[in-house]
Amino acid sequence: MIDQSHPSRRIPEPSEEGDAGLEEARLRQQAIGVKLRHMFDQVVNEPVPDEFLDILRKADQKAEGGS
Repeated sequence: MIDQSHPSRRIPEPSEEGDAGLEEARLRQQAIGVKLRHMFDQVVNEPVPDEFLDILRKADQKAEGGS
């Protein structure tokens, strides 16, 4: 469809607007996925706190002693 008031402007067809919107949504989701993977990798690579390791050791000792 052509905008008659400005011959050089072209109004996109509804299907083109939908395709552009879907592409934008896909790119947005892809960017979110990249950020989430990066955050997950950072958390996985963090050291385990000593206090938590002590709790795990105590739980293992109780499990071995209680068996």
